[in-house]
Amino acid sequence: MGQSLLIDERFADAGLARRDGALLLGGIALADIARTVGTPVYVYNADAIRDRYRALDEALAGVRHRLCYAVKANSTLAVLRILRDLGAGADIVSGGEMARALAAGFAPDRIVFSGVGKTDAELRQAVRARLGHLNVESLEELERLAAIAEDERADVAVGIRVNPDVTTDTHPYISTGKGGLKFGVPMDQVPGAAELIARHPRLRLTTLAMHLGSQLSDTAPFRQGIGRLLELARRLEAGGHRLDVLDIGGGLGIRYGREPGMDPARFAAEIVPLLAPTGYTVYLEPGRFLVGSAGVLLTEVLYRKHSGGKEFVVVDAGMNDLVRPSHYQAYHEIVALDDRDRGTVRADVVGPVCETGDFLALDREVPDVSAGDGLAVLGAGAYGFVMASNYNSRPRPAEVVVDGGRWWLARSRETVEALFAGERTEAE
Repeated sequence: MGQSLLIDERFADAGLARRDGALLLGGIALADIARTVGTPVYVYNADAIRDRYRALDEALAGVRHRLCYAVKANSTLAVLRILRDLGAGADIVSGGEMARALAAGFAPDRIVFSGVGKTDAELRQAVRARLGHLNVESLEELERLAAIAEDERADVAVGIRVNPDVTTDTHPYISTGKGGLKFGVPMDQVPGAAELIARHPRLRLTTLAMHLGSQLSDTAPFRQGIGRLLELARRLEAGGHRLDVLDIGGGLGIRYGREPGMDPARFAAEIVPLLAPTGYTVYLEPGRFLVGSAGVLLTEVLYRKHSGGKEFVVVDAGMNDLVRPSHYQAYHEIVALDDRDRGTVRADVVGPVCETGDFLALDREVPDVSAGDGLAVLGAGAYGFVMASNYNSRPRPAEVVVDGGRWWLARSRETVEALFAGERTEAE
């Protein structure tokens, strides 16, 4: 048996290693999973998730805090249960995520409901569930919530998600804290919202919240946003409003390629001194940071193709399985499941979906593979399966968890029959 060695220090957070050329995740040969379960398949390393959570939790020890996992990053019940067992709260943005968080065992009072477009049904569901608090994102939503709270005769803890008008260096689709976007209550409208809450017998203002965006590696936007939240909090408290929680959102970045990601110690060193003296409980809502590096997508090579002076590697995972490269022009490292005696080739790695935009990598040095070989797409634990679709009537992949030297099937592969199980071809 050969010695296990990390394949690259960039991927140490994932628990990836090689033994005699075979790629391992958490000590398990990924080729064995691919052979048993089939491809495409997502595989998550439970120990890597735990390590990331503990590193961030320990870094923030200098301030009273709660890590509320952003369920939108990966809502698989097995992943949610791992985080619940660590003591995490949950940050949700839909009624479906609420149901998933509750099914995974999160206590209602440890769930934060954010989201810019909550329906009446979702607000009522949240009020009845007695969630920890609801972050409202507009004055109209606040008025709707007030009416529902009165109708349900239920007391509701409310947070105001503020748009702090802070610019971040990230993809425009995942920038959420800048003015002129759909997210959050503009700062000049917050005092009026606080007054409405104070006048209502069923509502209690507990929280000021913000969310700046996703995949952030610089602490400067956090410092700027926290400064604006604290100034607003001082104004509200001077007006007689009492706050318990400052929710600073999430968005901490990870390493996909050569970017640095967000180091927990560096992050804490910059923000804890700003927050510790305030006495507030600080909520942080990481998603990608906790699960992104812990997951890989396994795929099998179907064909090699040469066309127009280019090389193509055609695989069985498409944009319906992992949309990030096509939607965000995102980079994911791609490695062979077995790299013995293998060189590289400059090629496009493309899927079977009938779109030119269906690709996992463009013009990239990738393993020189042949039909039947396996590849792993790294950094696929966040915004992977959760954004998968049935485009081209393709079933969604299976999901596997690796934990403590064994692996198990967390979600079976979707069947073709399930795709049209609820349809009818004619009126009854």
